[in-house]
Amino acid sequence: MAITAQQVKELREKTGAGMMDCKKALSANDGDMAKAVDWLREKGIAKAAKKEGRIAAEGLTRVAVSGNTGILFEVNSETDFVSKNEQFLSLLDKIQTAVLENKPADVEACLAISTPEGTINDLITNATATIGEKISLRRVEVVTKEDNQFFGSYMHMGGKISALVVLSGKEDATVAKNIAMQVASMAPAYVSQADIPAEIVDHERQLQLTMMQQDPKMANKPEKVLEGILKGKVDKHFKDQCLVEQEYIFGDKQKVSQFLKESQADIVSFVRYAAGEGIEKREENFAEEVMAQANM
Repeated sequence: MAITAQQVKELREKTGAGMMDCKKALSANDGDMAKAVDWLREKGIAKAAKKEGRIAAEGLTRVAVSGNTGILFEVNSETDFVSKNEQFLSLLDKIQTAVLENKPADVEACLAISTPEGTINDLITNATATIGEKISLRRVEVVTKEDNQFFGSYMHMGGKISALVVLSGKEDATVAKNIAMQVASMAPAYVSQADIPAEIVDHERQLQLTMMQQDPKMANKPEKVLEGILKGKVDKHFKDQCLVEQEYIFGDKQKVSQFLKESQADIVSFVRYAAGEGIEKREENFAEEVMAQANM
């Protein structure tokens, strides 16, 4: 089947592999993106799907807490300059107030919230007309906690990244903020390995097994030893994706789990937003690169 430039671009963003390698991977797997990712990893071209998508869109995220409610939302703009605009920042303030008061279930419900100046959608439309750039509400999340739980929040660089964590145990504002900073800086995907869906673990286990079977060094090892190696490889793959297994950013080679134990606290959940993550804005750069490669 024909492989499109868009497919190649998407695979590059997922794996960090070169353009020609991505094209080969897609061709070898009939355009199946997931199989192409595995193909690249098996070849050692892409070591792991750790990289976040290129952040090309601009804008800001917000995190705020009121009582047992915590919220996060993201508003995008076309240029970074707009994110410093007073009207843009005022818009975020109004959205923050409205979300905390109304607790919308999704973006559509949020846009329909009424304010003294019209709906949130009206406010965004007006800001777009006045500022001269397209402004959009991309996502919103409302998090609730129990009375015996506590929030930790952190906003980096005025909202380029926002994180919200829910903890239980001994309440400590410093511990809560530090864990939120951990989430913001290290971008975990899960609290612990127990939270990883079984199908994802099984998929990684099979992928690592395939790579081991292709490794001559593994040929004469006892089955029990191979099982231990396989478990170690799977655990290592997920280590940095699990919050409690990450190295604590304020500790000396201390795991987050150790810090939490010392602090008599446990993590219930977390949410992390990075402005523009996964959005590709400058299509023309990739097109130019394709043409350059074609003319070589």
